[in-house]
This record gives sequence, structure tokens and C-alpha cells, in this order.
Amino acid sequence: MPFVAYSCRHCRTPVKDWTPPPEVGCWSQSDGDPSPLGLRWLPAEQAYNFALYSRHASSVELLLFRDGEFDTPVFVFRHDPIRNRSGAIWHCRISASTTEDARYYAYRVAGPAEEAEGGRYRFDAEKLLLDPYARSVFFPPEFDREAARSPGSNMGRAALALLDECQCRFSWNGDRRIRHETDLVIYEMHVRGFTRHPSSRVCDKKHGTFGGVIEKIPHLVDLGITAVELMPVFQFDPQDGNYWGYMPLSFFAPHNAYSASPDHCAQRSEFRRMVQALHAAGIEVILDVVFNHTCEGNVDGPTYSFKGTDSSEYYLTDADGNYVNYSGCGNTLRTASPVVRRLIVDSLRYWAEDMHVDGFRFDLASVFSRNVDGSISLDEPPIFADIVGDPVLSQVRLIAEPWDAAGTFELGSRFPGSLWMQWNARYRETIQQFVRRDAGLIGELMTRLYGSCDLFPDDLTNACRPWQSVNYVDSHDGFTLYDLVSYGSKHNEANGHGNTDGGSDISDNCGIEGEDELTAEVLQVRKQKVRNFICLLMLSNGVPMFRMGDEFLQTQEGNNNPYNQDNETTWLDWRRLEQHRDVYEFFKGMIAFRKSHPSICRGRFLRDDVRWFGSQGPVDLGPRSRTLGFILDGRSARDDDLMVLINGSSYQVPFQCPVDSRGSWDVIIDTSANGSLAFGSGRQSFSIVGDNVVVPPNTVLVYVRSGCHPSRID
Repeated sequence: MPFVAYSCRHCRTPVKDWTPPPEVGCWSQSDGDPSPLGLRWLPAEQAYNFALYSRHASSVELLLFRDGEFDTPVFVFRHDPIRNRSGAIWHCRISASTTEDARYYAYRVAGPAEEAEGGRYRFDAEKLLLDPYARSVFFPPEFDREAARSPGSNMGRAALALLDECQCRFSWNGDRRIRHETDLVIYEMHVRGFTRHPSSRVCDKKHGTFGGVIEKIPHLVDLGITAVELMPVFQFDPQDGNYWGYMPLSFFAPHNAYSASPDHCAQRSEFRRMVQALHAAGIEVILDVVFNHTCEGNVDGPTYSFKGTDSSEYYLTDADGNYVNYSGCGNTLRTASPVVRRLIVDSLRYWAEDMHVDGFRFDLASVFSRNVDGSISLDEPPIFADIVGDPVLSQVRLIAEPWDAAGTFELGSRFPGSLWMQWNARYRETIQQFVRRDAGLIGELMTRLYGSCDLFPDDLTNACRPWQSVNYVDSHDGFTLYDLVSYGSKHNEANGHGNTDGGSDISDNCGIEGEDELTAEVLQVRKQKVRNFICLLMLSNGVPMFRMGDEFLQTQEGNNNPYNQDNETTWLDWRRLEQHRDVYEFFKGMIAFRKSHPSICRGRFLRDDVRWFGSQGPVDLGPRSRTLGFILDGRSARDDDLMVLINGSSYQVPFQCPVDSRGSWDVIIDTSANGSLAFGSGRQSFSIVGDNVVVPPNTVLVYVRSGCHPSRID
């Protein structure tokens, strides 16, 4: 029987154009290759190559396990430090014929005692360790987080890496990375929460999965968004009490619970099918990634992988050997270290190349600016050069959360990632305050609508662009948009763990706390404020983002920090889509309006194309002012002219529009109107000369003067 090479041992896919291995071997065939790190299946040799980084280890063991026999390894390889170590990397080559029917693998690593060098090391020769480069993670039936925290062996109770490294070809059918510009609208989404609720009406097996997202793509297309920003999809500890996913265990494996299949090849394929389907609908896929900490926590946390492999190389520690906690989650990755930088770049390349994602949003990205001793460096930290210097990663979308949990705040031109997009927390605060009817914010509001040029200056030194500002009013970290106008205080009692903290939301319940005693009148006030939020967001220069469910008034019942609430608190209740269809239609209309007017989102700041004015002449920047108007000349963007009148007060205000803005204007948007009347093209026309426009309380009016620029392209 002729020898056949398989691209995957387990699914038995034959290798096309197989070439037999050379008769004369080389040292890597016997001792292993130090690159790449992790597991690599070599179909020509029908062998596995393993490579693990551990600079301070004194010994490394590789253990292989069969299905159902997690207490006893079927094969153990003890690395010879003479033959199986190159620099700081331990490596070996194992023939498939010697592994029998093993399906999983793990390491045991020994090293200096914990007392050595001030307690910098956390080696424990009894602990099974997950490969930091594991592409798939398996949790045996007896998996136990406490076994990883307690002294002694966790054999049979530890997470294992899959011995598959499947190379089964996924048919991308010409799928390519896509990138939106003026029409970019980001929708922040939690994969599980998006379709976990029974009301999502997806196939039963697909509730809360990548496949469930596919079934809901028609909703996203109808809404008009052009990018989804997925909250973390990396594998995390299922016993961590964590719903959001911001406690990663593996930087390469998709979270197994987000797939409808227990098969790990199928899990990767399901993620890829989701990406492929979103691309086919014209929607970018951005991953929220966490490279500032892991789920191993502080010194009392579990030893799963990095901590036992070489803690001093992966984590920042102080002089006493304690983990430095700039992340707020117990530890901080040593992102200035070459091995951690390599890990991050390798992970990003994997998701960009193999999984076809279009971009990344980096959680607590200011950690990237910390040196190996934890100090701040804003002078080109090496990780940024590694990312933007990579030929693949230089072409993907990069978005930063430009702060950390230790108070470092680098929003704007201070952030070391040149031309990275950034979550603009100042925008969020300003819009929340203004819609709440706070006074004295007109100057700040002008700056945010203009594109936050104070944060992203386009001077000769910085040359920033307005599209670097990701404008948002709410996100996962805080109240939903509806809860911002429905709760005057946090209701986080259900969180447990004694943690009731959350985002610094600026909210207002409009007179009634929550929905228990809600009246029709209060609901209409809340809806008007929501319309104001989304209207201002879509009229701002920069890139708009809102969270899933905002379009139909999703509520978390006042919980602004449901990081551990995997229940109906966080799952989208799709019944609210029909209950608040009018709000959904307004969202749709505002997104469509923005996309049809390229003069709103520009590659540069507005400069002379914008004319600001107040209700009775020049802009009133006084401490009690709540009104603002502006006219946006669309000529340079080959667009119509737009006029926006904003009244943030509780009484109606007459606006005397500029005399030199002649012509006939049609009102397109009126946030004081209910339902479909909020969009009323041609419902009210007027000649600018001599007319006062009365703007109702707490209202934004948007007018269009069409036909004035013959170069306009529809």
C-alpha cells in the first residue's frame, strides 16, 4: 500500500502534490526546530514539531493524552537541554507513529524556586501547562480552576491543547479584506449576547454562536452598519465567572462556547464562515483583543500557561516579585519584552491571515507604552513598530482604547500609535452631558462635532486626521443608550463578587427610575433624547460607533458593569425591536443620511467649509448657553449643503439664521417628532432671508439645501 501524507492526522485530508521527505535527514528532523513557536504538523514527515519559549526553565516535559484518559499521559518526552534547546526555546520533533492515538498535549516546566531573585519565578513542576500558542483548547470533564490555584498536580483537571493543528483547506471563494472610509459605522457586538435570547429566532443550536451571527446578518444590513466590532472571541476560562471575555486564556483559539459544534476544526470553520458571510454583506470584522493581561490573575490566581512557563518573562513584577496590576485584572503583560511582542504579532497575523479579520481594537492599549520596568515611554515603544512594520498588520484597521486601569490616559496625539484610530472618551462625556441638558458646553460640543481637533491636531508636528476619533456615546463598559435616559444611578447589585463599579456614565432617568412605573409621556421624552444622541453622533466628523441593541432601546435594567452576567441582563431581547420600531427606523434613517452625505465624515477637518452661529448671531459660549447652529458647505465633498440647529434647553428657541446663507432649505430631520415624522423630507421648507426658525426644546433640526452644487454625485 503506497504511503500517503495527510494534512491533518485526524480528519485524514490527503496532502496534494506530496513530496517524500529527503533520504538524508537534518538535525531539525531529530531534535526539532525552534521556529515557529507552538505546534506545527509536518505532513511530508508525518510528524509534529513543538516549540516552547522558557528562558529560565531548567527542564521541560511534553505530555500527550488520549481521549478519555486525562489522568495518565500516553507519551512523555523529556527535553534534553543539549539537543532540544536553542537559546530560550525548547523544541522537539515527534513522529505521529509514536504518539499512537493521542489527541491532546500539555507541558510541565521546572525552574528556579519561587524564592529565587525576589520571587520573580512561578515555576511549578507538578502543574500541566497550556501551550501559549495553542490553536484550540480542550477542557476535560474534570477541569477545575481551583486545581490550578492550589498546590500539587492538576493532572486530569487542566486545560489541554489540541494535537490537531488542522490544515484542512477552508474555501474562502475569493474572500478579501474590506475597508470602509466615509461610510464607516461601527456596531459593537457580543457574539453570545447577540443571539442567545430565545427571541432572536435563530436555529436552536446556533443561539449565542458565530453561526447565530450569520443568521442575523440581514438585520445588520437593513440597519446600515458597515463594521462589527466583536467583543473578545479568544478562548477564556469557563470557570472564571466572566461573560464579556476580557480574561483571555489563549490568544489563538476561538472561544469554544461560541460555536455550535464541539469539533475544534468545525469551530474554526464556523468563525471563518461568519467572517465570509459578513464580508459578502459588505461588513468589516474588527476583533476586540486583550493583550494587556491574562486570566491567570495575581499571585493567588491559577497557573494555566504563561505563569508556569516563564512568569518573569511574560508579566511585569515589582521588586518584591508581586505582579504589577496596570490592567485592573491582577496582572499586566510585559509587552515591551521581545517574547511577548512576538506573541502579540504572531496572534494578530494569525487572525488577519488565517481568519481574514479586517482589524483590531486593543483593550487598555496604553499598556503597550510601558517599558519592561513598567515606566511609561511615549517615544516609539517597540511593540508599535513591530505591528505597523509588519507587511500584513500594516494593512489592517488598528483601534486603541488609549488608557489603562492605572490612570494612564493617552487619548489623541499623545498616543504612540501614529494614525491609529482611538476610542474618544471625551466625545462620550460631552454628548452625554449636553443631552442631559448641562449648560456651558457649547465650545466643547463644537469641538467634538468638528472632529476633536484639540485631541487630534493637524499641525505640522502631528498631522492627525479626524477619522482617528471613534465617536461613541455608549459601549459595553457602561449603561446602554436607553439606560442613560432611564436610570439616575447604577443598579449593579446582581454582579456578585462585591463589585458594583462601572463606567462613569452621565445619566438621567427623566423623572422615573427604570421601567416599572413608566408612563407614555416619560417614554416619549426618553425616545427624544435617544434620537438626539444618535443624531449628534451621526452628524459628527470622525467615525461613529454604538453598541448592539441601542437601535431598539435594549436595557440592562440599570446595570452598567455586567461583566459576569451571562443571562437575560445582557442578552439582546429582540422583542424590543417591534416594541420600539420607531426608534429602529430613526437609527436606520440617520445612518443612511450620514452615508449619503460624504461632507459629514471627511478625511480632513472642515476648516472654511463650516459656518458656526448662535440663535441670535454669533455663537454664545457663555456658561448658560445651550444652543448652537452650523452650516456645512458640501461643495468640496461634492455634496449638498447641510444646516443643523441644536437646542439643548428645556424651552423653544427662535434661531435667526445667517443672512448670507440664501436659498430654499428643506427640513429632513426633526428629533422632536415621533416615529416616522422625525424624517420628513420636504415637510417644511423656508427661505433663509428674514425667517426665524423656532426650534422646539431639546431638539436637533437638520436642513438640506439641494441643487446648489451641480457637481453633486448621488
